[in-house]
Amino acid sequence: MSLHISKTKFDNLNGHAWNNGIIAAAAMDQRGSLKRALEAEGMSNVTTADLETFKKLVVEALTPHSTSVLLDPAFGRPAAAARADGCGLLYAYEKSGYDQTDHGRQMQLLETESVQRLVDGGATGIKLLVYYAPDHGDAVNEPKHAFVERVGAECEAVGVPLFLEPVTYDEDDVSPDETARRRPQRVRDILAEFSQDRYRVDVLKVEYPVDPKFTTGLAGGSDAVHTMDDARDALKAADAAASRPYIFLSAGVDMDVFERMLGFAGENDINFAGVLCGRATWKGGMGAYASGGEDALRSWLADEGVRNIKALNEAIEANARPWWDAYGGRDAIEVA
Repeated sequence: MSLHISKTKFDNLNGHAWNNGIIAAAAMDQRGSLKRALEAEGMSNVTTADLETFKKLVVEALTPHSTSVLLDPAFGRPAAAARADGCGLLYAYEKSGYDQTDHGRQMQLLETESVQRLVDGGATGIKLLVYYAPDHGDAVNEPKHAFVERVGAECEAVGVPLFLEPVTYDEDDVSPDETARRRPQRVRDILAEFSQDRYRVDVLKVEYPVDPKFTTGLAGGSDAVHTMDDARDALKAADAAASRPYIFLSAGVDMDVFERMLGFAGENDINFAGVLCGRATWKGGMGAYASGGEDALRSWLADEGVRNIKALNEAIEANARPWWDAYGGRDAIEVA
């Protein structure tokens, strides 16, 4: 499959990768979940300023080691201004959370933003999250298909890449182990669906095809539902379904688990283009910030945070492949 792409979008997409085409991006777009996590660490009365400061300090420490950073325009603008030179900027376009008055976790866009406005604010790419289970039927999923199509067209018009994050889910009456059993097929179907040209997705940010917490050999215990053989089969099936570049999200797993997941993908010649990793690198800093403030967080980031991201980069470089390999190599891309 070849790719026809504008020079503006091509340059912007490359701005989220190393020169070798591999994406090693950091994620710091949490909003309500970050506030709740800091409160769980014992920090009371978490303010907008607290969230902005936490994000800014994380970005200052980690973006010298990242190809790109994902932020939210609500609390992330001071952090965006503090990112390292040469680090791309992705802005989240969706509202935090989802519409709880309707069945199916429908997403909404930020009311006072557009792709053009986010680009005017410095974005070189747009991230869109959508809760998506391919088996939930057209009544739930067709509005989501149209939602992605609209944002894809907006990004195309402005010349910035769309990073789509389809996150699988079930309603509350489904057990976690059953959701884990469904994930391999769902991730495969997601990659097939959103690789279609109609969506204009440039990079798919997807879950690992098996949940590590339910996979023996990754992080699963006695309740595991997958083996490493299952994981290999799921990775290969997902890889075969994708005709767009895709990267893995960390979903907050511990760093050693995430490195193991990437290594296993590399061992099996899986054509993933890198990662967009958030909590796995910086979640330990939340306790430091809650108990010791800015100085404690700076100290933690300079030590463990930087060590985490350097180890992650080693795993990415050893196992990921250039984003343009999804199209048969850089020479298969027609830039106009």
